[in-house]
Amino acid sequence: MKKVYFKTFGCRTNIYDTQIMMQNLKDFELVKNEDEADIVVVNSCTVTNGADVSARGYINAQNRKGKKVFVGGCGALSKGKELFDKGKVFGVFGHSEKEKLNTLLKKEDRFVQIGDLKSLDKSVVEDYLGKSKAFIKIQEGCSFRCSYCIIPYVRGDARSQDESLILEQIEKLASHGFGEFVLTGTNIGSYGKDKGSSLGRLVQNIGKIRGVRRVRLGSIEPVQIDESFREILKEPWLERHLHIALQHTSEKMLKIMRRRNMVKDDLELFYELESLGFALGTDFIVGHPGESEELWSEAIEKIREFPLTHIHSFTYSKRDGTPSAKMRDVVNGSIAKKRLKELNGIIAEKNYNFRLKNRVPLEVLVEDRRGDTYMGYDQFYNKVAIKSKTDITKEWISIGEYDVQKDDNRAEF
Repeated sequence: MKKVYFKTFGCRTNIYDTQIMMQNLKDFELVKNEDEADIVVVNSCTVTNGADVSARGYINAQNRKGKKVFVGGCGALSKGKELFDKGKVFGVFGHSEKEKLNTLLKKEDRFVQIGDLKSLDKSVVEDYLGKSKAFIKIQEGCSFRCSYCIIPYVRGDARSQDESLILEQIEKLASHGFGEFVLTGTNIGSYGKDKGSSLGRLVQNIGKIRGVRRVRLGSIEPVQIDESFREILKEPWLERHLHIALQHTSEKMLKIMRRRNMVKDDLELFYELESLGFALGTDFIVGHPGESEELWSEAIEKIREFPLTHIHSFTYSKRDGTPSAKMRDVVNGSIAKKRLKELNGIIAEKNYNFRLKNRVPLEVLVEDRRGDTYMGYDQFYNKVAIKSKTDITKEWISIGEYDVQKDDNRAEF
């Protein structure tokens, strides 16, 4: 049997997609070491130029090793044909084709098989080997058209997975010992809009499944937090951390980006959630075209008002085919990096202060080990480093006494 290695770039959705591919591999041996592989399958990301560069560099390295390379994921749609034409990959396949991977890897001739952007996975993920938590993709695609984003063009419009299939997966994974479930997708807040349901109703039903100890949500848009979602905010199994995508805190920049949220409404929402004890994260793009010094100053002044604890921030990356790619008033790269550092410094301080003020017992799922230190995340999605003489990997532990450090919390168990 030919040996296959999977390399995953990008988001949690890609982690789930790789699991789907692995599960449908029947006539090949799966290996954990790329050097042992005859075939390398790259599940690529294309959200930024950096993501494209990382995938391309990895593919070039595998070519030098003489591996037979196949590429899927979002990068297959944006850069796959280019890689194929240059002879860098043997095969290119789109999202709708990943469940056919076993057949695709048997092809004798090079191919590009993109498929469509309307499909939904039919496979049920039953295990995540070597993982402490399970990722569940509840929907695919996005119907928003923010000016900077290429993802709707490589994932398609929003479409929801059948609730019965989602619950079946969680029931099976819970029976295999998984207690934390991370709900993922391209735009999970849109779940149910096409099926007469909602994210809140889905999560409520997930919480009823025996064995579910914690439900963690991917990024949600501010405008998607409706009454059905508010009904689950006090449930004990909902992680006390929410990631709500602002993207910017200048009203004018939000209009330039073609966003649907407004700063005033966002701030009210964040204060509401803070009052319920949530740690709050967000996405933020720095250096988008049109981000003048005046608008940046406005944004920074506002960001200080938000009760934020986490941030996924990055400098703007031009994506061909998006409206932003044609905009003028481009921000110099060195200026964007300086602004990014300023922003991250503010949120790091906010996170530290949050951990100092919220000295409550931490419920930690231990994920891995580094030497004699175990690492995990608490209910607020803060990292906890734990010294222990016994192996506590994959265990749930409660920590009452701990030290708050700048980068993490530290304890002994």
